[in-house]
Formats: sequence, C-alpha cells, structure tokens
Amino acid sequence: MKKWLLAIFAITVLFVLAACGAEEEANEASVAGAETETLTIEHKLGEATFEQNPEKVVVFDFGVLDTLDALEVEVAGVPQMLIPEYLEKYNGEEYTNAGSLKEPDFEAIHALDPDLIIISARQAELYEEFTDIAPTLYVELDTANYMESFESNMTLLGEVFGKEAEVEEQLAAIDSRIAEVQELAAASEEKALVVLANEGKVSAYGPASRFGWIHDVLGVAAVDESIEVSTHGQSITFEYILERNPDTLFVIDRTAAVGGEIGAKETIENELVKKTNAYQNDGIVYLDPDFWYLSGGGLQSVSQMVEDVASAIQ
Repeated sequence: MKKWLLAIFAITVLFVLAACGAEEEANEASVAGAETETLTIEHKLGEATFEQNPEKVVVFDFGVLDTLDALEVEVAGVPQMLIPEYLEKYNGEEYTNAGSLKEPDFEAIHALDPDLIIISARQAELYEEFTDIAPTLYVELDTANYMESFESNMTLLGEVFGKEAEVEEQLAAIDSRIAEVQELAAASEEKALVVLANEGKVSAYGPASRFGWIHDVLGVAAVDESIEVSTHGQSITFEYILERNPDTLFVIDRTAAVGGEIGAKETIENELVKKTNAYQNDGIVYLDPDFWYLSGGGLQSVSQMVEDVASAIQ
C-alpha cells in the first residue's frame, strides 16, 4: 500500500513540474515575442518597418540624439562633426563616425549594418540612399506648430524604444515649466526680437519661424509681427534693430556653432545697437547655440531653451 502511495505521489510531482515548466516556457516565449514586436511607421518620406527596441541605431539628428541620451538609449553611429558639447561623449571611438550632417559616410554606415537609421530635414534628399542600407525613419520639426510637432516626435521615439512612460514624464515636466513661463510673459509689457548672428551678418526670426516658438509657445511679445518666415531668417540691418528698439534681444551665434571668425558679440554690440533698450537695460541675451542651433527639438534641449527664456524675462 505504501509503495502504491509513493508511486502516485511521484507521478503527481512529475505532472506538476511538467506543467510549471510548460508555463515558464510559455511566459518566456511571450516576453520574447514582446521584445521583438515589429513596428511599421509611416512618415513624410515613406515608411519604415523594423523591430521595436532596435539594437544598432544610426542617428543623424542631434535633437533625436539629445532625446535618446536623456532616455539612456544606446546608439551605434552618429555624424561626429559639430556634435554639441553636452553630447561630446558621442565623439568617442566606441561610436561609428557616420560622416557629417550633410555628407554621410555611407560606406561606414553600411559596414555597421544598422537595424535603424534616423534622419531629419538636412538628409531628406538622401533618403533613398539610406533606405538601401537599412530601415530609415524620417522625423521633422514643424516650427509653425512647434510643441505639437515636438511632442509627437518624442512620443514616437518613446514607442520605438519602449520608453513611453519616461517620455510622458519628461513632457509633463516641460509642459508645466512652459505654463510658468507663459505667466511671466503675460505679466510683462516688454517686447523681444530674435536674431541669428553669422559672420558679421544678422537675420531676424519672428512668429511661426524656426525660433518663433519663443513668441508662439512661451508667449513673449514680438517687437515685429511681420518678419518673413524663412529657414535662414529675414536679413536685417542694425538700423532695423534700432528702429524696432526691442526690450529684449535674443541672439543665437551660428559662428560659435559651426565655426568662423566673427563672433556674435562682436557683430551685435555696435554703436547702433548700443542705443536700444535691450543694450541699455542688459537685455541682450546670448543663447547657447548647442541647444538652439544644433540640437533643438530634443528633450534636454527644449527643457534648457525654456529655462533660457525664463531667465531672460523674469
């Protein structure tokens, strides 16, 4: 009798272990399936199909690189020319040098055999060449609808890399800070002008332009509502700056970002500009070109840009 009981007990244990093993294998298969979910994302230039959480990623947009850095997502290759100082680590030998923003090293990219390539407007004309190598995702920042476009891009990157919760948290923090800056701007009667200094020349940016979100989103009043919307800004004279007489003059130094001989301060602070309210009331604000010119549209850069404007108007 005892032998029969022992035999039944042994068989029962074997069945339980087998069932547990099958369940564990099913769970592992389920997890593996989740990790290899295939995404198909439509974008302006076409569509990209690839597995979620791609391992080898080449990034050609510094705003995207800024975001992936904030989300602690590893990348394999980047264009190492003109990388912003705060992203300097990506100049390291552990990252493949993919060329420059406008002249990709296709041979190096092909040798890397990436799972995904991410490009933006500067590389749009080369889209087909990228797709010959790997699935290519095109992202674009619509300056006329800055925050909507920015948040859409961030949500997309969160989906691609399984970082939805982290993106949502950081966007909420940015939105909260923007609301505070909007209150500051609404309480101020001062008006501002945004200019780009480039080798002794100056161009202006107004609402709906590349840097117009200072007005459109943050609510800072523009000294001129009719500035031509152009990628390179509206070319202006120093007489124009004096005539408009802004209370705050936001200056972005392109020369500091890409190299050159004539810096923004040397260009801007001449005898005419010194007669403006901005100069006389310490209202000339030199914005960091790493964030404003090279890597705008990233989680870190947008957050810093909001802080820059907040510091200027409070």
